Amino acid sequence: MGLGPDPVDKGDGPVSKIAFCFPGQGSIEAGMGKDIADAVPAARSVFERSSAASGLDLERLCFHGAAEELVDTAVQQPALVATSLAVLAAIRDRGIEPDFVVGHSVGEFAALAAADALSLEDAITLVRERGMAMAEAALQHPGSMAAILGLEDEVVETLCRQILGVWPANYNCPGQIVVSGEHLAVDECIERAQEEGARRVVKLKVSGAFHSPAMKAVAPKLAEAIRGTPFKELKYPVIANVDAQVHTNSSDFVTLLEKQVHSPVQWVASVRRAAGEGATTFIEFGAGNVLTGLVKRILPDARTANVSDPATLKEALDLVRQDPHREPG
Repeated sequence: MGLGPDPVDKGDGPVSKIAFCFPGQGSIEAGMGKDIADAVPAARSVFERSSAASGLDLERLCFHGAAEELVDTAVQQPALVATSLAVLAAIRDRGIEPDFVVGHSVGEFAALAAADALSLEDAITLVRERGMAMAEAALQHPGSMAAILGLEDEVVETLCRQILGVWPANYNCPGQIVVSGEHLAVDECIERAQEEGARRVVKLKVSGAFHSPAMKAVAPKLAEAIRGTPFKELKYPVIANVDAQVHTNSSDFVTLLEKQVHSPVQWVASVRRAAGEGATTFIEFGAGNVLTGLVKRILPDARTANVSDPATLKEALDLVRQDPHREPG
């Protein structure tokens, strides 16, 4: 699907649109979600329902568990999505809705729930299945990931073509690509990137080579789970990780979610797509502010907010309500 129409001009300038953003693995903090759940009953209900759907005590893990307990992929994925959707419930309780939704990696499941394509329970069940399958695949096909900062995309892509067993995994922002693959191949890519003048290289604390062909073993089991899950009509358009296109049919994601697990996350293109569709405000839901930071590096003039607790909830509400080009209602 191509770019949509230009933002509507009401005389004072174009009407601005809001993109709700949902983070992926790595955006975890001890105690995440507790303050918002204590303050907003709708948010606490999300954790209660998510615990029942996942078979995990997500209230204990998120509110009181040590960060080390959340590192396990099979636990982290439902914990992240539950936290994002709990925070989303809090802002919806205040009457704010998006024009587009987009998620980074596992955050795409939260985005689909935010767009009402998936029920809360189905989204949590799927990410629990996804996390367990990815953890199993990581044991069968060991690997690692590294963020390369300060090189042009083409330089990193060339390195990946020259080194067997490593691939671009996340296009996070200009000058930052995450590579993924076999341990030795990632280490060689790190060394070569430093020789090419990379400003910084960071080995990520992950248990496998996510978003690479090493995760293709996950695809059949995940596809079976996805095909067995009912998808409802999308309430809001979703910009997909795999192709950075705007999708208005939930049925598209039966294929896209399966492909996403072993394909690069096109975050730069996705954010630019949202901007091309008129989005000027990007609100991130969940612990940390990883996506907020990436959006500002992609679109320096974007209005951004992260919502993780009552204080940041108020800041986000103020940001939206003070936008002179936002349609009322």
